[in-house]
Amino acid sequence: MSESLVSNGKAILKKGEGRLLKSGGAWIFDNEIESVSGEFVNGDVIRVEDFDGFFMGYGFYNENSKIRIRMLSRWRKEPIDRAFLYQRVKDAWEYRKNVVDTSSCRVIFGEADWLPGLIVDKYEDVLVVESLALGIDRLKPMILDALKEILAKDGIRIRGIYERSDAPVRTKEGMQPYKGFIGPEFDTNVLITENGIKYLVDVVNGQKTGFFLDQKYNRLAIQKLCKGKRVLDCFTHMGTFALNAGIAGASEVTGLDISELAVEQARANAERNGLSDRVHFRVADVLDELPKLNASGEQYDVVILDPPAFTKSRTATKQAIKGYREINMQGLKLVKDGGFLATCSCSHFMTPELFTKTIGEAARSVHRRLRQVEYRTQCADHPILWSGDENSYYLKFYIFQVCIDK
Repeated sequence: MSESLVSNGKAILKKGEGRLLKSGGAWIFDNEIESVSGEFVNGDVIRVEDFDGFFMGYGFYNENSKIRIRMLSRWRKEPIDRAFLYQRVKDAWEYRKNVVDTSSCRVIFGEADWLPGLIVDKYEDVLVVESLALGIDRLKPMILDALKEILAKDGIRIRGIYERSDAPVRTKEGMQPYKGFIGPEFDTNVLITENGIKYLVDVVNGQKTGFFLDQKYNRLAIQKLCKGKRVLDCFTHMGTFALNAGIAGASEVTGLDISELAVEQARANAERNGLSDRVHFRVADVLDELPKLNASGEQYDVVILDPPAFTKSRTATKQAIKGYREINMQGLKLVKDGGFLATCSCSHFMTPELFTKTIGEAARSVHRRLRQVEYRTQCADHPILWSGDENSYYLKFYIFQVCIDK
């Protein structure tokens, strides 16, 4: 048996607290803890007990964070050691092999894979890591070694690892944002293929870890709507939805994004896939451009709205609702009678119920009737863990047929 990773520290919950934990969640907040004892440092794995001494599990402790403990295991007899981590990583990989195309996918998704605070994305033979919690950050080398070994058994040789732990949220854990190579340097422009479309992913400068893998099958879902159609893709980023429309046989596709770099990447991807003749991109602020398109009388068979998160906090939700309502009103008016709208939100705080309500209000405001075609969430390599509130359920994606009120 390998050396235990558990310190002799112990936390005891206040009476009546730990409700999130007891309902299946993975976090314990600072105000839920009665006392801590033993010798340990921030980031160590400690034992957690309820007020009456009942064993609750093991978790990473960090007094710098309001999320004081992130749970790692609930099993008293399960040793927390190198073999434990290896099995967690193996389970995560075996799950992906069952549910998604693994050529490029999210291999580890934090709490939803019972490895709190850690994200690992695989782009062909490159891994990109995002570490957001102190405890898991200290175990990161051990976890990555295990992952490389597991992938090698399936014939996948990882040629390089890059860390994109540059999110400001790390400061809440007492860590500084960081990005850089883990191990030898390598070419960080990685060619991937998704849904038959080739993209060049820049893992150093791209959004998040370089690419939005969570929309993989949502992009595929719009293909069946686009053959011979005129399509508008808003917030196109690297042109992902637009290129899926193009490869499906759309007659004309326009992609809009405020970022000049994103538009350059999208144009390069269109050329890479032989779609430059009918998939075009231009730099535009979508919030300003949609009213202009409506004023000029433009109409499309398919309109796609894939905005960035309008809110990353609960307190800003009210303002975000206004933003989602406005872009959906403008987008709906651009859809021909009988055409289609694909619309989504990637904000955890914009709940499914709230997003649905907001779309309904937008449709009524512009006198459009909606017939729901599909409701989808994030790709299955970003699994949604029930009974917790650790942000694993965040992406909501609707496809509607749009009909003018009659």
